Amino acid sequence: MSEADERVLDYPLPAPEALEPPAEWDELRQRCPVSRAKLPSGDEVALLTRYADVKQVLSDDRFDRQLNQPDAARLSDTDSGGVFNSEMSSTLPQGGEGHLRWRRLLNRWFTAKRTNALRPEIAGMAEQLIDEMIASGHPADLKAGLGFPLPVWVICDVLGVPSDDRDRFSRWSDMFLNLTRFTGEEVKTAEREFFEYMRDHITAKREDPGEDVLSELIAATAEEGEPMSDKQLAATGLGLLIAGHETTANMIGKMVAMLLADRDRWRALVADRTLVRTAVEESLRFDANSGLGTVRYLGEDADVAGVELPRGTTVMCSMAAANRDAEAFEGAAEMDLSRSPNPHLAFGAGVHSCLGQALARTELQVTLEVLLEKLPTLELAVPAEQLRQLEGLVVGGLREVPVRW
Repeated sequence: MSEADERVLDYPLPAPEALEPPAEWDELRQRCPVSRAKLPSGDEVALLTRYADVKQVLSDDRFDRQLNQPDAARLSDTDSGGVFNSEMSSTLPQGGEGHLRWRRLLNRWFTAKRTNALRPEIAGMAEQLIDEMIASGHPADLKAGLGFPLPVWVICDVLGVPSDDRDRFSRWSDMFLNLTRFTGEEVKTAEREFFEYMRDHITAKREDPGEDVLSELIAATAEEGEPMSDKQLAATGLGLLIAGHETTANMIGKMVAMLLADRDRWRALVADRTLVRTAVEESLRFDANSGLGTVRYLGEDADVAGVELPRGTTVMCSMAAANRDAEAFEGAAEMDLSRSPNPHLAFGAGVHSCLGQALARTELQVTLEVLLEKLPTLELAVPAEQLRQLEGLVVGGLREVPVRW
């Protein structure tokens, strides 16, 4: 191996600015596509940065999500080891027929047709939040005023929980995605509180079902003769909370910041609203601040990019780095709002790709449409290079998105 191959990088890699990619990405893709990286827990992973390699691993059944194995790398040095290593994550089937059945049941709820039917309601929520932001005056924090409350309202609706509980859901979501921000005791407390809440909520749903995903899962699994346990239902709720709230909330802020960082981008969208769909996809591809990436555990020896990885290796797939790979995308370093096709990996690939991607796309598209309609003069209130990166969580994001109009 070359000297570059022997380096152990501290991961996540630092970026020069909140919207810019780490300087190492280009070098790693070209010279060391399978590199060694050390997580905040101190455990090592094999880091992948090329598009072809990341897509291969995410689509390969040999790379599974059994991250509760004794030799799997832990993300965090807390007792839980991080959200992917926790008991909660292992409650749900991570592979095989059990996983396919679980996804099939949830797919009924998260179809494009069903999420599109939510558009008017999501638009109404977005309009209300933007009106409140306008009434409070500018400069304003778009993340606090719109980015975070909108997705948590939506996921509360999906789970059938009162929207008044959205602040608790937001706090629990942060705790579960801990990397270095919270103590092990704080994470344990959040997990206990969430499961107590969900246990009571699921009991109520069994007695009085509603039009929500948990009620549907209770009914569907009972009809099939294999009812889901309260623990599995709660774990499903937690997975949907994390995927449906935190990632989308942060993406709303980052998307708007990227589009405002170059005023020509925002002006193009104001002039041509038909670009919204492709602009959302390009924002997902261009996002250099998407967090850790996706972790996989290797249950048998495998070859990636000509490197033999032994059984027991934990692999970190950097989808953000892969999405900037010039071998996969022409003009990869440029943001092209009309790029099509756009086979980015922001939602993963294979049987473990993001279940809620249709809902996330709907939320991002509707949010952008409403913003363009109500605030066409929107602009960043600080230079883009002064935006501050969110740290200490598995997901990437911005601390705040200061805007004016």
